[in-house]
Amino acid sequence: MKAHDGMYIDGAWRPAAGGEVIDVVNPVDERVIGSVPAGGPADVDTAVRAARAALPGWAATPPAERAARLAALRDVLVARKDEIAETVTAELGSPLAFSQAVHAGVPIAVAGSYAELAATHAFEEKVGNSTVYQEPIGVVGAITPWNYPLHQIVAKVAPALAAGCTVVLKPAEDTPLTAQLFAEAVDEAGLPAGVFNLVTGLGPIAGQALAEHPGVDLVSFTGSTAVGRQIGATAGAAIKKVALELGGKSANVILPSADLAKAVNVGVANVMSNSGQTCSAWTRMLVHRDQYDEAVELASTAAAKYGDRIGPVVNAKQRARVRSYIEKGVTEGARLVAGGLEPPHPQGYFISPTVFADVTPDMTIAQEEIFGPVLSILRYEDEDDAVRIANGTVYGLAGAVWAGEEAEAVAFARRLETGQVDINGGRFNPRAPFGGYKQSGVGRELGAHGLSEYLQTKSLQF
Repeated sequence: MKAHDGMYIDGAWRPAAGGEVIDVVNPVDERVIGSVPAGGPADVDTAVRAARAALPGWAATPPAERAARLAALRDVLVARKDEIAETVTAELGSPLAFSQAVHAGVPIAVAGSYAELAATHAFEEKVGNSTVYQEPIGVVGAITPWNYPLHQIVAKVAPALAAGCTVVLKPAEDTPLTAQLFAEAVDEAGLPAGVFNLVTGLGPIAGQALAEHPGVDLVSFTGSTAVGRQIGATAGAAIKKVALELGGKSANVILPSADLAKAVNVGVANVMSNSGQTCSAWTRMLVHRDQYDEAVELASTAAAKYGDRIGPVVNAKQRARVRSYIEKGVTEGARLVAGGLEPPHPQGYFISPTVFADVTPDMTIAQEEIFGPVLSILRYEDEDDAVRIANGTVYGLAGAVWAGEEAEAVAFARRLETGQVDINGGRFNPRAPFGGYKQSGVGRELGAHGLSEYLQTKSLQF
């Protein structure tokens, strides 16, 4: 798509307050493919004012009509699915097939789920002699990351609109073209002016201005735990609600009774998906000591198959970050069994699919989020030891458990301090709540639990 040189505010594309721009770079060939305005506090203020002006009308719109608007938005996204996939591939570097199936397909499913929820959710209920109402919290400031650019937008904007909120979106500066395409879809779907607004810009400038703006009632942020901590502190000073989806260091626990080959192969695929740039990726594989050597061999063989299947990481800074973790893994004594520092291609921000064995729980690569195609394999002695290792980080976002019997896997999963666990390769569910324990975040996204983040409760007694 051709980049817009303005902001989408109050139902129209408008010039930015300043003249600075952000170049968008294709991470495959390092070529500039477009530029967008670098918005600042003035642009954010204009967008928030538009959202506040539109709030009373949208909040009063019957849920059935809001549902119809969301269904229309979903239909536009369906019609533009190929363009979405091509845009994500151009600015993120994701292979086109993955962009079509995941980067375009998942947000469409999520948008459809909220069109249905808006029509069926009980915004009013009787509790004894009280009537309890769920009402929109107000203006939402949504700040989204680059790793799943459209999914993260839809996962915030769709429930906010379903709840009756209005939105100002500040997307990641690496993938703003997808956000502009979404704004076009909103316009085509006929949402009222001011209900959705888009401001492109840098996080420390536009993002901070949005988080601090007194006209914003809730800040929904997905990104690093460090930035989430700053946003939480800013919002806390203003007694403003936040929803934070942050980092992860998820454990893939393979119990002795599991199908080892299947668990390892699926686990490697999970880590390599989206070039490892997934907050919920199972980046720690935990294997019983008696099966450890076999698992390492299986994982090394599986990782080698992904050399030409995965795309690059998003930019040069991220490539340097991932490489620094690989270096640290070697320095701290982990054994490199696949991949490493040698890039698979001479151009672009590529990282070789990498697997470390002999990783101990205290190593940096077992504790910190790398956000690249890097897997650490750890051994455990027994189930209690596996639980200790799995829960032994500051994160608790996702994970997986494999066992011969489902009941055995479920019993183990219930001991994990994490928000979402896949049992024996369970499929992604766009209606299931997603979010973390501990420093992986506050609140939930997706489904009815995601909708509730954008609602506040009022009770009337009779």
